Amino acid sequence: MKIKNIKSKKTSLFFLLITHYSSPLTKRGFTLLEIMISLAVIGGLLVTLLYTLNYHLSIAEKHEKVTIASMLAKDKMFEIEKNPATTKGEFPEPYSGYRYITGTKESPFPGFSVIYVVVSNGKEEVKLAELIQSPRLK
Repeated sequence: MKIKNIKSKKTSLFFLLITHYSSPLTKRGFTLLEIMISLAVIGGLLVTLLYTLNYHLSIAEKHEKVTIASMLAKDKMFEIEKNPATTKGEFPEPYSGYRYITGTKESPFPGFSVIYVVVSNGKEEVKLAELIQSPRLK
């Protein structure tokens, strides 16, 4: 009989706990303040994420322009190695936004000249220079 009383007390205590937490006066849910705070935190995280994404996309775009300019400068350098001259112009499509300047100048080393290529696209600029044996000494 004592065992039954203990079980009934536990059952009644459990019943009281359930009815206390599920009563209409204390509905379980989120308050407006909790929702507003969570939205502010999520908004802050989204702003940070979008800023970071935009920053990294601009870096990738800059690297793409510099890579293309470097490849075009190497091609131009191969051309002027054969026939050193001072020229300027624009590349044909699909690189119409890229401009180049080529030239030669005397080197501080006797018997050598410097040939150079400058390729630019807006703000980005790639410069290449190379020592070659002076054409008149060949």
